[in-house]
Amino acid sequence: MAVKIRLRRMGAKKSPYYRIVVADSRYPRDGRFIEEIGVYNPLKEPAEVKVDAEKAKQWISNGAQPTDTVKAILKKNGVL
Repeated sequence: MAVKIRLRRMGAKKSPYYRIVVADSRYPRDGRFIEEIGVYNPLKEPAEVKVDAEKAKQWISNGAQPTDTVKAILKKNGVL
């Protein structure tokens, strides 16, 4: 099972809000997920990011691959 850490889009049209989730790569973007580890709101100034660093590090050590966007978010917040 290939596990990814990726963004799950929430919110209304033209006002996106994202949850950072751990999901099987075969599931759709907004479909089933294993665990929610944070939130990302790009509309606030500066962008609001809340990540459970312990869970993120644990999933990465277990082999979960973050997407490029999530990797940048985690680096900016000092998780990676």
